[in-house]
Amino acid sequence: MAIPSGFGTETLKTGYFTVTGTSEEKIINGSKEHIYTLLSCTICNTAAADKTFDLFIAKNGGSTDYEILSDTELGGNKTFIFNDRLVLQEKDHLVFKANASCDIDIVVSYIDQDWST
Repeated sequence: MAIPSGFGTETLKTGYFTVTGTSEEKIINGSKEHIYTLLSCTICNTAAADKTFDLFIAKNGGSTDYEILSDTELGGNKTFIFNDRLVLQEKDHLVFKANASCDIDIVVSYIDQDWST
């Protein structure tokens, strides 16, 4: 992606997700000419049993994963808050994956800079 030099928009966004299985869930689904800044990711295990999860970046939507959190323990009825800033460019995806069947709610807030206009 070239360095933006024209006009664009900057929007504060929120995403809501419920994860019950082990499929990968794209929390931020990157697209061309966008820059995303993760502000906060709240992960709540609404079940009584302890679970583990991964949070990673799929660079340019590809198959290479860059782990942010790996096999992170999340106790039953507990909440994990990730509020380190991450910047994703273009087609990078922020992905959540539970390591077993679960009932996990995720709320993510981020800035979407759109340079496609």
